[in-house]
Amino acid sequence: MSTDGGAGAKPLIIAIDGPAAAGKGTLARRLAAHFGLPYLDTGLLYRAVARRVLDAGRDPADQEAAAAAARALTAGDLGRDDLRTAAVDRAASMVAGQALVRAALLAFQRRFAQREGAVLDGRDIGTVVLPEAPVKLFVTATLAARAARRWRERGADPADLAAITADLAARDADDAARAIAPLRPAADAVMLDSSALDADEVFAAALAIIARRGWGCGRGSR
Repeated sequence: MSTDGGAGAKPLIIAIDGPAAAGKGTLARRLAAHFGLPYLDTGLLYRAVARRVLDAGRDPADQEAAAAAARALTAGDLGRDDLRTAAVDRAASMVAGQALVRAALLAFQRRFAQREGAVLDGRDIGTVVLPEAPVKLFVTATLAARAARRWRERGADPADLAAITADLAARDADDAARAIAPLRPAADAVMLDSSALDADEVFAAALAIIARRGWGCGRGSR
């Protein structure tokens, strides 16, 4: 599938990276619907791998165990309702830094995008998975704003906000420091700070960026 006004017959691929709770998933789903494109939350792949490792009673730092979990991943794993806990957050960050795990999942992600175009969000989409994507966004926000969002998502007790903030800070440090595919913007990514924006404002800003890259209004719901 190609979208109207794009670069010839090439499919539109939108790569969205950024830290946890910056709003990239919400934005990616809306853009996929707007342009009539498939959507893949790549972070969910690593969460599902982490969940498999934890369920097996193995250490997420065990590279062989994590790689085996990645190779055994099924579509059903992505639909589980226990992939967004604090334990999975940390375990996902650990398995995401492992070369064997990333290699097991890389080909899947590329095939998904290149069939007919797609919107993918994660932490290394623009830098590693799809470096040739015509549209790259790096969605970020302050730690305080992201912690408040995660707290609201989980309906947590007010006393838990400090723990959520600490978890996100640790995740940020892990993602930025890992040797393999660290979290960083691609050289040609457009930065989009969502700290003071609501979801509609982030969506409008992203559409304006994509239009400046030469892509049309797209299809699907607004």
